Amino acid sequence: MRALALFSGGLDSLLAMKLIIEQGIEVIALHFETGFGGAKDAYEKQENLRKLTDKIGAKLEIVDVRDEYIQKVLFDPKYGYGKNFNPCIDCHAHMVRVAKALLEKLDAKFIISGEVLGQRPMSQRMDALKIVSEFSDADGLILRPLSAKLLPPTIPETEGWVDREKLLDISGRSRERQMELAKKWGIEDYPSPSGGCLLTDEYFSEKIRDFIKYDTFEVEDIPILKVGRHFRLPDGAKLVIARNKEENEKIAAIENPKFVKISLPGIVGPLSLLSKSAGKKDRELAASLALTYSKADKSKEHEVLVGDEKITARPLPSKEDAKQYFLQV
Repeated sequence: MRALALFSGGLDSLLAMKLIIEQGIEVIALHFETGFGGAKDAYEKQENLRKLTDKIGAKLEIVDVRDEYIQKVLFDPKYGYGKNFNPCIDCHAHMVRVAKALLEKLDAKFIISGEVLGQRPMSQRMDALKIVSEFSDADGLILRPLSAKLLPPTIPETEGWVDREKLLDISGRSRERQMELAKKWGIEDYPSPSGGCLLTDEYFSEKIRDFIKYDTFEVEDIPILKVGRHFRLPDGAKLVIARNKEENEKIAAIENPKFVKISLPGIVGPLSLLSKSAGKKDRELAASLALTYSKADKSKEHEVLVGDEKITARPLPSKEDAKQYFLQV
């Protein structure tokens, strides 16, 4: 017997899988890569996920759904958004739908989710769980081991694949019982509950809203939203300026045909990205803004490389003067 688990990387999904593994069932942890799971390096993130699944005895599969997530879920959710740009119900239903489509391919019988009844106000109410089951066309196949005794029996339980008596009845926002189970099974170094989806972040959500006012949003645009200070210039160009050495490295690695890089030859300072379509005034202003956040002498003009173009510019008098162009929440 084999099951597929929706694995966010958090404690609840780990515990849900462990409860099923304890019943002698093989579990494959499906981690869906939407692109919005955080700013951590992809390799480092996958290594951390693998350590966690190895700890409980599950196998890890990374499922890249970035393109279809943008096309089918992000901008037109049937059940709307949470507080910010988070289409939680549609998102979860989509993950379940993808998992259901993988059941036959991976020779599995049912799906596990780490949801806890009443833990999240939008997506983990009783009615929301029912919507996810029906909207994903997987009703009866989704087992939520942490709250199973508070929910109607599923096919895995009625068919005897899983012993319902060994499942739990956790509800609400307290995580006391989860912490006890983690201690019992020696599960450590799991992410905090608040470290999840970037779409729940107010400023990140505003960056998406701003982006789609001026351009079509695509998979290759996601890394740009995860880095730097964001500016919208007077004639409509987008400017992103790195905040530190790590972000300089990230911007250096970005290859996006919609943007050109701004560099400051011979000056200690940030790398930047500017809309490729930027007009003359915005390009000149972008050069000045990039210099403003550098170590450049503010009393002099400097040569700035905007894509292949050399522009002579002077830093603004202070960073306070740059704030008028800053993307505000």
